[in-house]
Amino acid sequence: MRPWSDSAGGWDFGLLGAAGGGRESPGQGREAGRVEPRDMLQVAIDVGIRFGIRVIGAIALCIIGRAVVNFVGRLINRWLVHQHLDPTLGRYIASAATIVPNIILIIALLGIFGVETTTFAAVIAAGVFLVIFRPFKTGDFVSAGGVIGTVQEIGMFATSFDTPDNVRTIVGNNKVVGDTIQNFSANPYRRVDLTAQLAHGVDVKDAVAMLKERTARIPNVLAQPGPDVEILQFTLAGPVLAVRPYCNNAHYWQVYFDTNRVIRDSFSSARYPVPEQHFRVQSPVG
Repeated sequence: MRPWSDSAGGWDFGLLGAAGGGRESPGQGREAGRVEPRDMLQVAIDVGIRFGIRVIGAIALCIIGRAVVNFVGRLINRWLVHQHLDPTLGRYIASAATIVPNIILIIALLGIFGVETTTFAAVIAAGVFLVIFRPFKTGDFVSAGGVIGTVQEIGMFATSFDTPDNVRTIVGNNKVVGDTIQNFSANPYRRVDLTAQLAHGVDVKDAVAMLKERTARIPNVLAQPGPDVEILQFTLAGPVLAVRPYCNNAHYWQVYFDTNRVIRDSFSSARYPVPEQHFRVQSPVG
């Protein structure tokens, strides 16, 4: 395909003739295929005007928006000076006073040029959710966004955790809000779940009474509610006991390990037999 120009200066982009294999003559299809230079110029002017209006609007919005952002920021900072707020809330408000108005301004500017801004809005909404509804606060031990750890900071866009193996982990707020949140520090105590396997010949009542008495003496185990020791299930090796003391979240692992040690020492001192699975093998007669 090759364009040709007529005497009037119009360009024709007609296809090669399919039947004869030659080029269409200038007289064929001229009205349908011609694009006049003045038409192209008019299109360019229209596009330029529309784009220019958007640029001018964006500049005006930026100037006015920056003035409003600075005014709101100074107003909020003055208010915070005279308030006694929770440290997490105070840091978040101070951060929000600086960041949120600027983000809104950027989103508005991008919207003028037709850029999709749904993701930005979702991230900001997640941060607002964490501060307003407060499912956890700084210092809480939680499971959120696929991470288990102590909350160190709740930011505008992400939350920082220190995991039990002392690794700082940062998770985006939209992931934190979109996943299940477990706050282990919200209640005054939590339960430690352990099991103890008994052999078939052991007196279950004696084992239960002994573990209840010795588990209650473990440091930081609560007296109310007291430890639960009950039959959990039966296996081929014998009954399995559920051993469940209660403690404050801060003492969870100390109580966990001490309870395991008490189970072993108690069974050893009582000379309980080692749990074993018993099988009977029969051979056919004859």
